[in-house]
Amino acid sequence: MSDGEGMGELMAGVLNQILEAQATEQIGAKRYERSEDRGGYRNGVRPRILYTRIGPLTLRVPQFRDGSFSTEIFGRYQRSEQAFVLGIMEMVVNGVSTRKVTKITEDLCGANFSKSTVSKLCTGLDARVVAFNERRLGSFPFLIIDAMYTRVRSKHDGVVSKAALMVSGVNSEGNREILGVRIGDSESESFWRETFDWLKERGINDVAFVVSDDHRGMGAALKRAFQGVIWQRCQVHFMRNILSFTPSRHKATMVQGLKRIFNAESAAEARIKATELAEAMDGRADRAIKCLEDGLEDALAIYSLPSKYHRRLRTTNMQERLIQEVRRRERVIRIFPNDASALRLIAALLAEIHEGWQDIKYLDMADFHEWNNERNTDEKVVKITKN
Repeated sequence: MSDGEGMGELMAGVLNQILEAQATEQIGAKRYERSEDRGGYRNGVRPRILYTRIGPLTLRVPQFRDGSFSTEIFGRYQRSEQAFVLGIMEMVVNGVSTRKVTKITEDLCGANFSKSTVSKLCTGLDARVVAFNERRLGSFPFLIIDAMYTRVRSKHDGVVSKAALMVSGVNSEGNREILGVRIGDSESESFWRETFDWLKERGINDVAFVVSDDHRGMGAALKRAFQGVIWQRCQVHFMRNILSFTPSRHKATMVQGLKRIFNAESAAEARIKATELAEAMDGRADRAIKCLEDGLEDALAIYSLPSKYHRRLRTTNMQERLIQEVRRRERVIRIFPNDASALRLIAALLAEIHEGWQDIKYLDMADFHEWNNERNTDEKVVKITKN
C-alpha cells in the first residue's frame, strides 16, 4: 500500500467516525441502543465520494427513515479545495491545458472530470462566491486596497494581464473584513470609479481613511466617491518605487534614509529627515529624490490619525498577506481560461480567509471615533466661516 493510499484510508476512517457521531447526536441514541431520548431510526448508509488532494475518499453517510440526517462535512471540507481543483479542471475542459496540468489534475483529484461535473461544481461554487462578493456592507471607516496581476486568456486566444483588486476594511467595531474582489484594469480611472460605485451600491458608508499603492486614476475616483476621505500611500510600495530609481551603489544609503523618515514620531520630523536625505544624496540619485519629494505628503497622511493606528495602517501589508495566499494556488493554474474563472477561484479563497477573521478584534476604535468627531466638527466650523 502506498503512502497516499494509507493516508486516504486514515482520512476516510476519521470522517466516517465523525459522520457516525453526528448521526448518534441527531437521533439521540447509538446503533441498536434502547433509549427514551431516541428521536428516530437509522436506515443504513449510502456511499458518497469526497474528492480531495490525496484522492477520492468513499464515505458512509448515515440515513434516517425520515431523511432528516444532515452534515456540514462535505461543504466545509471541500469549499477551499473545490476552488483550487475547479480552476485546474476548467483548463482541461476548455482545451487550454498541457499534459502537465492534466497530470496534476489526476494526481490531486484521483479522477477525471467531465464537462457536466465541472458545470455542476461551478453552479455550487458560484452561488457561494456571489453571496460573499456581493453581500451588503455597512460602516467601514478604514479601507485597505491592493491588487495582484494574473494571466487570463482573452476571447481572441491571446493571454493578457488582469488585475485582481482586493478590498479589505475595518468596520466601526474594529473588526476587519474582506469586502470583495474585482477583476479588471487597475490602471484606468473608469475601473476605479466602477469599483467605488460597486462598494457604495452594496451599502458601504463612513469611509474616512484609505490605504493603497499609487494606482493611476485612483485619486480622482476616490475623491468623487468618498468626499473628504484621507488617502494614505502605502509606505512599503513607496519605498520600492524610490529604490527602483536609485543606482545600485547608493541603495543601502537610501534604504537607511527612508527608514529614518518613516520611523519618525511626527510628520514634521519626517519632513526634516526627508530634507536631510535629499541633501545627502544630492547628485547621486536625483530621480529617486524627485520621486520621494513628489509622493512624500501622501505617504505621511498616517500622521493625521492617532498614533495607535500608525503601525497597521501605514502600509497594505494586510493585503500583501492575502495576495501571498492566493498566489500559492494561482501559480499552479498559471493561466485562467477567462475572467469568470479567475474571479471564482480568488473570491472562494478570500471567502475562506474572511471566515477566519470573524469576531477577532483588529483595532480599538475608541480613539478613532473621538478623532473623527473632532474632525467633523472642525470641518463644519470651516464651512460656516466660509459662508
